[in-house]
Amino acid sequence: MLNKNHPFHMVDISPWPILGAFSVMTLMSGSIKLFHQNSMDLFLVGLISTLLIMIQWWRDIIRESTFQGLHTNKVTKNMRLGMILFITSEVFFFISFFWAFFHAALSPSIEIGSNWPPKGITPFNPMSIPLLNTLILISSGVTITTTHHSLMNNNKKETLNSLMLTITLGMVFTLLQAYEYNMASFTIADSIYGATFFLTTGFHGIHVLIGTTFLMINFFRIKKNHFSTNHHFGFEAAAWYWHFVDVVWLFLYLTIYWWGNK
Repeated sequence: MLNKNHPFHMVDISPWPILGAFSVMTLMSGSIKLFHQNSMDLFLVGLISTLLIMIQWWRDIIRESTFQGLHTNKVTKNMRLGMILFITSEVFFFISFFWAFFHAALSPSIEIGSNWPPKGITPFNPMSIPLLNTLILISSGVTITTTHHSLMNNNKKETLNSLMLTITLGMVFTLLQAYEYNMASFTIADSIYGATFFLTTGFHGIHVLIGTTFLMINFFRIKKNHFSTNHHFGFEAAAWYWHFVDVVWLFLYLTIYWWGNK
């Protein structure tokens, strides 16, 4: 490795992929136990171990890119392709939920009263919290774009301010969605409507939390001068992910909240 004559990065042996897989499996098992037995012990073990592995894995990536200079232009190009493929896989992930929703909504079965929304379900008012959350996410798309342009123009103060505003908007969105869930008149067990609603909005909410964490890491990296005007793929990947989350929410709002409420 000291005398390599190629621009590629040969990844060192790392314990984080296998440990991450086991910790996420523990987190999922703990979630099931929490739902069915109202016990948080296994859930907390999985959550804490997952967070610790995230921190250490992120630390290693930051070392490789910033301090060891291993993320060459060739490596960065491959990482861009990898991120594009990852977001593409996420698109198909959400397509499956929208497919389930439209399958049930366009031809409601007799078991749910041949109506959509089903009888007994009082859906959310799309002009209330959902509309506010839509405006919040659209605004966050503007602020993250402002952050990117400020970073390319080497305006550190404006970069940090607009990025902090984006993070704040993401947190406000999450709090409002948690409040909305708390006020819901139906649950995930209430027919196909409850299942598709909470699965789709819930997974989107998880993506917002992941994206917010991604942006927070970038905030501290920008403060530490880890990025330059032309070498900041770590931030670009977070921005792409955030725009993806925005677009998914727009489809979600127009279909499940607005169209599905008629």
